[in-house]
Amino acid sequence: MRGVGRVIEGLGVRPTKGKGQNFLIDGRVADRQVAAAGISQGDRVLEIGPGLGILTSRLLETGADVTCIEIDGKLAGHVRSEYPSANLIEGDALKVDWPGFDVFVSNLPYSVSTPILFKLLDADFRHAVVMVQKEFAERMVADVGTPDYSRLTVGCYVKAECAILETVPPSRFKPQPKVDSAIVSIRPRPTPFPLPNPGLYKKIVDACFGQRRKKIRTCLKNAGIVSDDEGLPYMDERIERLSPEQIGELADAVANRL
Repeated sequence: MRGVGRVIEGLGVRPTKGKGQNFLIDGRVADRQVAAAGISQGDRVLEIGPGLGILTSRLLETGADVTCIEIDGKLAGHVRSEYPSANLIEGDALKVDWPGFDVFVSNLPYSVSTPILFKLLDADFRHAVVMVQKEFAERMVADVGTPDYSRLTVGCYVKAECAILETVPPSRFKPQPKVDSAIVSIRPRPTPFPLPNPGLYKKIVDACFGQRRKKIRTCLKNAGIVSDDEGLPYMDERIERLSPEQIGELADAVANRL
């Protein structure tokens, strides 16, 4: 690829914080992302936000069937011109339908990492390797009771095994972000505990992490999930002290009341 600065200038692209546009410029990092994904020839691969195509080019070299979704019209034109063998969907990845895919490899725009990740976790796929802010990655894999333990942690744990593969410094991007990034592996798996009512489970998680400093009884009542908490477990705890499995116990107890 030509000098990234010249490519950006030639395209007339002005990277914006709102779009989370920090372009990876280190091909060695991209090589490691693709290698970690374990792509086989003929796999269907989805990439969100291909940008200048540093990942796209390497994904195509694997012999995979690559689809890219790009919201920026100028960048979409660049991908269409430089990588014609890639399938290109021009649009908002949060609004367009995703095609079926086996592997997901993306440097996610920082501004939309959360909704894209939750949309990913609802999909049917084999493996994902994503680049996100390091702080975001740490929340994905946080331990119970730590400041990073969050709705994101529980949402990931319920649906996948997540692991941080490496930290990537700001110097590997243009323009440079103000924070470190991290590459994360995501492997879907069945929920590791009984979850007969996932809708209620999610409702409890959302309600309690939305008021994480309050006791669980207060959160459930404020959200209208229960009116009477007698006999329910963990009512005097705060949600950040409960493991995903314990939240499951709570959800089962609430379900038995409904």
